[in-house]
Order: sequence, then C-alpha cells, then structure tokens
Amino acid sequence: MLSKKAQYAFKALMYMADKKDNEPILIAEISKKKRIPLKFLENILLELKKAGVLESKKGKGGGYFFKVSPKDIPLAKIVRLIDGPIAMLPCVSLYFYERCKNCDEKQCGLHDMMVLVRDANLRILEKKTVADLTKRMV
Repeated sequence: MLSKKAQYAFKALMYMADKKDNEPILIAEISKKKRIPLKFLENILLELKKAGVLESKKGKGGGYFFKVSPKDIPLAKIVRLIDGPIAMLPCVSLYFYERCKNCDEKQCGLHDMMVLVRDANLRILEKKTVADLTKRMV
C-alpha cells in the first residue's frame, strides 16, 4: 500500500505536471490546492529535489519546477524515493534486497509468488510516468 507521504508526493507532482508550462510553483499554492499539510509537503518536495526530479528557484517568481520532464519520470522511481522497496518481501526486492531469516529462498513458495507480484507491479510502474497521471499529457 502506498504511504500517505507517497500519495501526497503524487498529488503534488500531478498538480505541477498539469500546469501548461514548467514555471516555478509556490509550495503554499500546491499545499492549498491539493490539501497537503505545508510542512509535510516541504519535506517531500525537498526529497524530490535532492533526487534530481525537481528544481527550485528562490525569490520573486520562485518555487518548485520539474528538473526532468514528467514524461521521463517513471512512477517506480517516485515510489522507491518516497516509500522504498516496491516488492512486498525484502528477499524479492531488486534495490533493497535482504535475505529473510530462517528461510530458504529456493524452497519457498511465498518467495516465488512474490517475485511474480513484484514483476507484475514493475511492468506498470516502470512503464507509466508522472505525465500519465495528468489530465493533459505533458
């Protein structure tokens, strides 16, 4: 399940991508329009900036804007940045792998099933982008 933080990140990114241009947007505007707590949103956007998804401009006419086109930002990237692993078990994660305690992956039916679930999710999350979430295609 997506965390509230990830849901807020997607709401903010959708709002930004829905704009006609890539002009800086104030955090307060996004917060108000999408009903996201301001302090929470500040942290989310800062994380996305540090990851190279967004950029910011200070001063008059400042705010956040896309550093990378929304059509070049896979949904999987945002999920991993905000929530971490996409896989439901650490032993099937591609980027956050951890061996399960007291388990033999070669003999575990749950492991095998969760690999299928992970792969099905990734087929969608790697293919679809932030632009796909907007009303208008960016």
